[in-house]
Amino acid sequence: MRHSGVVANNDGRRSSTAADGGSSPSLFEHALAENLRARGPLAARLRPRRLEDVVGQDHLLGPRGVLRALVDTRRLTSLILWGPPGTGKTTIARLLSDSVGAAFEALSAVTAGVKDVREATERARGRLGETSIATVLLVDEVHRFSKSQQDALLPSVEDGTLTLVGATTENPYFEVNGPLLSRSTLLRLEPLSDPALKSLLDRALSAEDATITPDAADALVGSVGGDGRALLTTLEVAIAVAGDSRHVKLVDVETARSARAITWGRDDHYDVVSALIKSIRGSDPDAGLHWLARMIVAGEDPRFIARRLVVLASEDIGMADPTSLLVATAAAHAVEYVGLPEAQLNLAQAVIHLSMAPKSNRTALAVWSALDDVRARPAGPVPAHLRDSHYAGAAKLGHGEGYLYPHDFDGGWVGQRYMPEGLDGRRYFEPSSQGAEKDLTTRNRSTRPAAGPTQSPSGEAG
Repeated sequence: MRHSGVVANNDGRRSSTAADGGSSPSLFEHALAENLRARGPLAARLRPRRLEDVVGQDHLLGPRGVLRALVDTRRLTSLILWGPPGTGKTTIARLLSDSVGAAFEALSAVTAGVKDVREATERARGRLGETSIATVLLVDEVHRFSKSQQDALLPSVEDGTLTLVGATTENPYFEVNGPLLSRSTLLRLEPLSDPALKSLLDRALSAEDATITPDAADALVGSVGGDGRALLTTLEVAIAVAGDSRHVKLVDVETARSARAITWGRDDHYDVVSALIKSIRGSDPDAGLHWLARMIVAGEDPRFIARRLVVLASEDIGMADPTSLLVATAAAHAVEYVGLPEAQLNLAQAVIHLSMAPKSNRTALAVWSALDDVRARPAGPVPAHLRDSHYAGAAKLGHGEGYLYPHDFDGGWVGQRYMPEGLDGRRYFEPSSQGAEKDLTTRNRSTRPAAGPTQSPSGEAG
């Protein structure tokens, strides 16, 4: 049984082998392939030829990974591979095709159009009918396809004429049509971890017959932000800079990256984010921007930075400026939606806003105090008047009896007990005099008597 070797150039044009009815490779094509293997970029020359050789993505390719299960059962379904650059999306798509014995075609959404999609579909249909060979179609940068282009894929994906693998660096929930997304399995590829990058680095050094100093290796791994292709490209330039010795030093990596390499070890990761948080807490926007810039240049995951800002907005600002949480959350959304480098603007705006906002940790103290109470005290029963009374038989149990609906009273408030027995008068949230919490202090005192006298809607005390 012949296996197809269908491929496509980066501009969406297709080449084929006899496996799908095309002619055999010519001497020119064979020589071209050999020259590309010998002279192509290091990243291309080191492209894995088996799934087992892929570095990283263990959550997908490991023993219990989704892709491993699909390959083992030879039941490949349409996929959307979402992840940062240099994490193996294209390579995985090609290897999945090989692993299940399918023909492989590739289109670049940057240059391909509806006509190319339809032609690929027709070839897949003919191939399936004539040789019973399925087709995997990789659409690189699928988020760049227009709605009409994505719609053109729907019928063939739905009826199984071809298996789509869409590769994207953008959030597919924003960029991929709902109908196409619902017919595909969405898989998230993660930036390569430091151990995975070091494994890739060792493989590349062996292939290039080169060596590297430990500090240069750490700087290189720490500078690429989990991007395996960027690591190989930088290493290739650094080896050239090192000259005949082929021994790469830190200065060679710095030259290859065209910037000063920032040492970024495990301690630096925690120390610098600690400095960022403490600078914002201390209301110093300039220091906050410095530490933010250092993290970005060092290749820190922007999602990690965004998460820390969201936490800080509630822990160190809270109700003193409720809009801070909205700003931090919007920045986190922008990181997912826009990505670096542009998202550095959104992160910077959030750092400045949070730094300049009034500070209060009363929200954090309130929830920590409540958690301590729950963990330390027996859990008292829910007072009868607060229990759910919407189901049949609840009234017979006394659930909801005596509950006072606040909207029936002037000001939308009435004093009644909300705490379980034993916690009457217990206060967790005590507003500060900072920012918007200053107004909450007056409101808090006027509407929260210590125990809360129970009243009836007629105004009589209960």
